[in-house]
Amino acid sequence: MAREHDGSYQPNAKARKQQEKDQRRMEFRRAIESYCDRRELLRSLADYPELQDITVWQVSAATSPKNAQQAR
Repeated sequence: MAREHDGSYQPNAKARKQQEKDQRRMEFRRAIESYCDRRELLRSLADYPELQDITVWQVSAATSPKNAQQAR
C-alpha cells in the first residue's frame, strides 16, 4: 500500500483498476435489481385492470432512489 506523508492512502494502479472494476460491477448489479423490481411491480399491477394505464416510466419514477430519499 502506498501511503503519503500525511497518512492518506493512495492506491497503486492495480488496486485502482480493481476498485473501478468493482464499482462498475456494483452499478450493473444495482441496475439489474432495479429492472427486476420494476418488472415485479408491473406484474403485480396486472391483477388490477384499472391500473393498466400505468407505464414503465411512471413505475420507474415511483421507484427511483431520488424519490425514496425525498420520502424520508
